[in-house]
Amino acid sequence: MRNIENIYNVMFHDYPDIVNLKQMMEMLGGISSTLAYKILKSNTVGSIKVGREYKIPKVNIISYIIANN
Repeated sequence: MRNIENIYNVMFHDYPDIVNLKQMMEMLGGISSTLAYKILKSNTVGSIKVGREYKIPKVNIISYIIANN
Protein backbone atom coordinates (compact mmCIF):
# COMPACT_ATOMS: atom_id res chain seq x y z
CA MET A 1 0.00 0.00 0.00
CA ARG A 2 1.22 3.48 -0.82
CA ASN A 3 2.46 5.76 1.88
CA ILE A 4 -0.02 8.46 3.01
CA GLU A 5 2.66 11.14 2.53
CA ASN A 6 3.06 10.23 -1.15
CA ILE A 7 -0.70 10.29 -1.64
CA TYR A 8 -0.99 13.57 0.26
CA ASN A 9 1.47 15.22 -2.13
CA VAL A 10 -0.59 14.15 -5.15
CA MET A 11 -4.24 14.33 -4.09
CA PHE A 12 -6.00 17.68 -3.76
CA HIS A 13 -2.81 19.70 -4.18
CA ASP A 14 -4.93 22.77 -5.07
CA TYR A 15 -6.60 22.72 -1.65
CA PRO A 16 -5.10 24.13 1.58
CA ASP A 17 -4.01 21.83 4.41
CA ILE A 18 -7.13 22.78 6.39
CA VAL A 19 -10.39 22.98 4.44
CA ASN A 20 -13.92 24.13 5.21
CA LEU A 21 -17.19 22.28 4.75
CA LYS A 22 -17.76 23.48 1.19
CA GLN A 23 -14.29 22.40 0.11
CA MET A 24 -14.75 18.99 1.75
CA MET A 25 -18.02 18.55 -0.14
CA GLU A 26 -16.18 19.25 -3.42
CA MET A 27 -13.32 16.91 -2.53
CA LEU A 28 -15.76 14.08 -1.87
CA GLY A 29 -17.35 14.38 -5.28
CA GLY A 30 -19.97 17.03 -4.65
CA ILE A 31 -21.77 15.38 -1.75
CA SER A 32 -24.70 17.18 -0.16
CA SER A 33 -24.31 19.37 2.90
CA THR A 34 -26.58 16.99 4.81
CA LEU A 35 -24.23 14.07 4.16
CA ALA A 36 -21.18 16.23 4.90
CA TYR A 37 -22.57 17.26 8.30
CA LYS A 38 -23.47 13.63 9.03
CA ILE A 39 -19.89 12.52 8.27
CA LEU A 40 -18.44 15.25 10.49
CA LYS A 41 -20.88 14.81 13.39
CA SER A 42 -20.25 11.05 13.46
CA ASN A 43 -16.49 11.78 13.53
CA THR A 44 -15.99 9.60 10.47
CA VAL A 45 -13.74 12.38 9.21
CA GLY A 46 -11.94 14.12 12.04
CA SER A 47 -12.49 17.85 12.29
CA ILE A 48 -12.35 20.78 14.66
CA LYS A 49 -15.27 23.12 15.17
CA VAL A 50 -14.19 26.74 15.49
CA GLY A 51 -17.13 28.90 16.35
CA ARG A 52 -19.83 27.87 13.88
CA GLU A 53 -17.46 26.50 11.24
CA TYR A 54 -15.80 23.14 10.80
CA LYS A 55 -12.08 23.04 10.02
CA ILE A 56 -11.10 19.75 8.42
CA PRO A 57 -7.49 18.66 7.92
CA LYS A 58 -6.99 17.55 4.32
CA VAL A 59 -5.12 14.46 5.52
CA ASN A 60 -8.30 13.29 7.32
CA ILE A 61 -10.28 13.47 4.08
CA ILE A 62 -7.59 11.55 2.21
CA SER A 63 -7.53 8.89 4.95
CA TYR A 64 -11.33 8.61 4.73
CA ILE A 65 -11.14 8.10 0.96
CA ILE A 66 -8.42 5.45 1.26
CA ALA A 67 -10.30 3.59 4.02
CA ASN A 68 -13.53 3.54 1.99
CA ASN A 69 -11.98 2.62 -1.35
